[in-house]
Amino acid sequence: MHTPDLSNIKITDPLFGRYADMVAEKLLPYQWEILNDRVPGVEKSYCVANFRIAAGRADGRHRGAVFCDTDAYKWLETVAYCIENGSGKAYEPVADELIDLIAEAQQPDGYLNTYFTVNHPEQKWSNLAEGHELYGAGHLIEAAVAYHRATGKEKILQVACRFADLICSLFGSGADKCGGYPGHQEIELALMKLSRATGEARYAETARHFLSVRGTQPNYLLEELAARGEDRIFPEFADYDDKYAQSHLPPVRQTTAEGHAVRAMYMYSAMADAALAFRDDELKAACCALWENITRKRMYLTGGIGSSGHLERFTTDYDLPNDRMYCESCASVGLMMFGQRMAMLTGDASYYDVVERALCNTVLAGIAADGDRYFYVNPLEVWPANCLPGTSLAHVKPVRQPWFACACCPPNIARTLASIGQYIYAQDEKSIFIHQFISSSLKAELKGIGIRIALDSSLLPDGLVRLRVETDRPGSFTVRIRIPSYLENPVFEFEGRRISPMIENGYAVLAVSHAGVQTLTVRGVVRPKWVAADVNVRADAGRVALVYGPYVYCLEETDNGALLPNLYVAPNAAVEVGPPESQLPGALPVLRFPGARLESGVENGLYGTPAFRFTEQPLKAVPYGLWCNREPGEMLVWLKARL
Repeated sequence: MHTPDLSNIKITDPLFGRYADMVAEKLLPYQWEILNDRVPGVEKSYCVANFRIAAGRADGRHRGAVFCDTDAYKWLETVAYCIENGSGKAYEPVADELIDLIAEAQQPDGYLNTYFTVNHPEQKWSNLAEGHELYGAGHLIEAAVAYHRATGKEKILQVACRFADLICSLFGSGADKCGGYPGHQEIELALMKLSRATGEARYAETARHFLSVRGTQPNYLLEELAARGEDRIFPEFADYDDKYAQSHLPPVRQTTAEGHAVRAMYMYSAMADAALAFRDDELKAACCALWENITRKRMYLTGGIGSSGHLERFTTDYDLPNDRMYCESCASVGLMMFGQRMAMLTGDASYYDVVERALCNTVLAGIAADGDRYFYVNPLEVWPANCLPGTSLAHVKPVRQPWFACACCPPNIARTLASIGQYIYAQDEKSIFIHQFISSSLKAELKGIGIRIALDSSLLPDGLVRLRVETDRPGSFTVRIRIPSYLENPVFEFEGRRISPMIENGYAVLAVSHAGVQTLTVRGVVRPKWVAADVNVRADAGRVALVYGPYVYCLEETDNGALLPNLYVAPNAAVEVGPPESQLPGALPVLRFPGARLESGVENGLYGTPAFRFTEQPLKAVPYGLWCNREPGEMLVWLKARL
């Protein structure tokens, strides 16, 4: 199973089409200005300036985050996807200029990292735990593969291959090589991607090596940090442990999601890639165990992961607080990447239920409807007045921010939305797979047959998907349609006749053999549902949340008044599906239901005799992914149940 070229996919969906179009229209120019430090009042990036210094075009010292080169690489990758999907051709000259600059910054041996080149050339490869050299190389490689695929231009791919060749020569087994591995994973999945793009097996073997030596004893990263003492790039790494960077056990033996959530997702994605490429059943079993642990015990309803605001990490099973959690936007992007690869590895469509949940909620919430503001942290409960600096809630922002000193999330969201087609369609030698009901079209070829597919979805509120399949000549193939868990009692009609397709691994399998146009309709029931959490999730005890299809809904102060935690709802309250909120994009329905407000708790003073009194109040919920696009204020996903 592989993803079709983005040039053959067009997004027409009223929600995701809008966001996908916005990438080229707004995100690329805005983020380019940010990377060049030309937006007044926004924290400086220094990203392009650092490349200019490393290339010898300017004098100075490296400034900004040690890993800020990757912001340029992810911007370049986003440009590549926009060029490929037909929206970003105007940025190709700018991208080529950036590529020239990157190439000039590359050292004669292939090394490329502006922090070490400019500030500490004598310390190259000496601080793998903190230095992010291999992480930066990974994002360079991903950008290079995408840009070469979109434009056919070789320059950036040659830069990436030279750096990859250097890495392959330096790292590996044997006395003449470094036995280390990245503190922040990314290079592993990138090398797998580069191997597929170039046919060079050595890149995949090096990725496999990094996975095989991680977690062995003695622990390379811990020994490296101990040798450095207090000479740290990140002072907070005083709390660094082997689980933080998933080096506590060899990846093949890991069964619980540990440590920094983004690092974990990138490593698990590479593990799935390697399990497929090398037919490694042990690695596959580890991936399955890790997925089960994440999605059954350590994931939020919204597809958010990484519950700790300290070191952005997983904690323990069922530790899922709502107001002080982290749920970094990048972590949910990583979860989508992992889920996509697990579907390819296993052939099971159910992984896309989680991919869809993360996309429609946490990833979407990470960007404002206007494209120029971002959430790094994605809480499920916000009280703006207590999001105070210098407190345990300092990381929670009640409004989206124009940029961040650690700016990984904005370009990560941009590259995801620009390539959203890869999460909708896939194909193998005999089938087209439809994984998301996002209105769109696809051009493909199977067995020499030209195929055009038009997908028109109105799941919310109609529970309806229309599929138009057009072929240029007779020939047999199948269209495999994921049946999501929230679609009840699906009914299939092919050419106006009701059919009962085979259901295989979560896919409805439709056989196509005739030339010309054929139509398929999938009609089912998608209804708003109240859900509760496992009894072990202490933060949600006695609470319920509202979901509608893949979308989690939330309450905002602008619709329901302040003191949202004082609102109660019956767990079986009738929910009315209403027209979309005019101020929000995408034409998603608003949900209304009866509730009650706790008007008083004590007779007087801060504490006292209980004096509970409830007042009935109609409540209104909007999609969580679109919250804070109107008036800022309180937000709440989990409501107290009134029995």
